[in-house]
Amino acid sequence: MKVGIIGGTFNPIHLAHLRIAEEVRDSLELARVVFIPASSPPHKPLAGEIPFAHRLAMVQLAVQDNPAFSVSDMEGKRGGRSYSIDTLRTLRNDHPNDEFFFIIGSDSFLEIGSWHEFDAIFACCNLVVVERPGAAITDLETVLPTAIAGEFDYLPEEHRLVHRSGYSVHYLRGIPFDISSSAIREQARQGHSLRYLVPSTVEHYIKEQRLYL
Repeated sequence: MKVGIIGGTFNPIHLAHLRIAEEVRDSLELARVVFIPASSPPHKPLAGEIPFAHRLAMVQLAVQDNPAFSVSDMEGKRGGRSYSIDTLRTLRNDHPNDEFFFIIGSDSFLEIGSWHEFDAIFACCNLVVVERPGAAITDLETVLPTAIAGEFDYLPEEHRLVHRSGYSVHYLRGIPFDISSSAIREQARQGHSLRYLVPSTVEHYIKEQRLYL
């Protein structure tokens, strides 16, 4: 089974997250996409110190009407720093017959050389790099970390890199939804409407729980 994995703090989850997941699912014909909220992100502090339980609940509300979407609380149960490679290894061990597609934004891909055991990620699963506003990539090959650039073959007509492990790095253009969690938190702090930025169920939850005030 082809399974997409999309992680993040989801602080809060918003419509761009959902649309990106749906476009990747449709483009690569994935059977399902699993959303995995981070317990403790390793690259930056968690804004507002919103507990994992609240962020998990918002993701569950956001995906509940899509049968192809599901949520995992595995990083919350594991605790500690939420390193992507640890999560991917666990998924491979638990589901050896599935083929995983790890979905990240182009802005994150440009910084992947700073990730924990980043080289192991390419040998663990497929990556799907989604264009994000202000971080368009015209040539995947030129932005690879120098230390591993020689491990790939580039297929420019397919916007795809093939790692020596057999896994691929796909690049999807044309999904530059300019919605950010930080802007949504500011909107919520000021008491403004979040309509058309987050699902209505998530907006209701934010107001009910008085998050981001």
